[in-house]
Amino acid sequence: MASTLRTPFELLGVFKTTTRVRFDWVTPLVLLALSGIGVAFIYSAQFSTSQNNWITQLVWLSAGAVLYVAVSLIDYRFWLSFAHWFYFACIVALVLVLLPGVGTEHFGAQRWLDLGFFALQPSEPVKAAVLLVTAGILVRSQVGTVNQSLGTLGKLALATGLPIFLILLQPDLKSAIVLPPVVFSMLYISNLSTRFFVAALGAFLLLVGVVAWDTYSYKNFIHENHLDYSKDRGKFEAHSWLPLHDYQRNRIISFTDPFEIDPTGVGWNQSQSMISVGSGGLTGKGWTKGTQAQLGYLPRAVAHNDFIFSVIAEEKGFLGSLTVLGLFGILMFNGIRVAGLARDRFGTLIAIGVTVLFAVHVFVNIAMTIGLVPITGIPLPFISYGGSFVLSCCLLQGLVQSVYRFRKDFT
Repeated sequence: MASTLRTPFELLGVFKTTTRVRFDWVTPLVLLALSGIGVAFIYSAQFSTSQNNWITQLVWLSAGAVLYVAVSLIDYRFWLSFAHWFYFACIVALVLVLLPGVGTEHFGAQRWLDLGFFALQPSEPVKAAVLLVTAGILVRSQVGTVNQSLGTLGKLALATGLPIFLILLQPDLKSAIVLPPVVFSMLYISNLSTRFFVAALGAFLLLVGVVAWDTYSYKNFIHENHLDYSKDRGKFEAHSWLPLHDYQRNRIISFTDPFEIDPTGVGWNQSQSMISVGSGGLTGKGWTKGTQAQLGYLPRAVAHNDFIFSVIAEEKGFLGSLTVLGLFGILMFNGIRVAGLARDRFGTLIAIGVTVLFAVHVFVNIAMTIGLVPITGIPLPFISYGGSFVLSCCLLQGLVQSVYRFRKDFT
């Protein structure tokens, strides 16, 4: 609670606990195992090419390990006073990335800031910023019935809505969709009235219906004007008030009706991913011997990042896939355990928020590779290739470790 806070400088006195150092070893060991699997299969996915992204991944994981330890050594209650500054810095970065000549564009999306030695994707650290600001608002506010919580809900809507809006402008739908579940989970454990969640579910179903109608209208537009889904992207966007791009509509159609769109076009990645997963059998074809990735049927541009689970499933089969899922299960369970051990609401909210964020990433990524949800490009934590994402994951897990370490340090 805010009343238990010491000064920021006292909170940064990380070596004050000298008689007994508490450290949860479960999470670091799981993260080490997941990271090792990630490096091995990034290497495997690019085995038949001249690319060496696995080396770069090792560099980011090493930097992430330093960040993880540094964050875990800082009392998590420090962020109760400084979360808004971190949030503000992330918002500034999200604005800068949209400016012409400042943000770097790849494949039609302007999502990166070129720092020379590193291309920063601001949508990654903003996840931690939104989580911390949300936890801070809930700790300082009274939450009860919807009427009693209107002020709090308004603050949260602004704190969450602004970065989501800026992220969608890039466009980067995958980073935007992971934020609402985190905020809703933190509201749930804050004992907000059930009526709010019923209303939110109704609004979500309404949104799904609107998107479905918009996609149906897009499909009719393509047919009536004798257009091509791949070649004529962008022509329907001017006719719709929804902030969706036609390539995103194509992904939805390829998921709901894979024979409607050229299977060698927008639906290719998902179909090849499902072949990879299904062909692995019980024990897989062997490391570096998966034909889908090695022969390029699973595109090399995505095999080592968004679809890395497909490579694992093909080369290590059901047992290898189950091992990865088991490790993530331990990570989630341990996050919930740390939330239960926390002695204040702020610590509980942080641990639950981080756990839900990782759960969303794991569920959506794996569901995407086996055809249960449309392709969104959400990466798999500590396994998919990516510098900003790795550092963001390490920062978030460092916060959970901090909650564990400092849960009893109250004065």
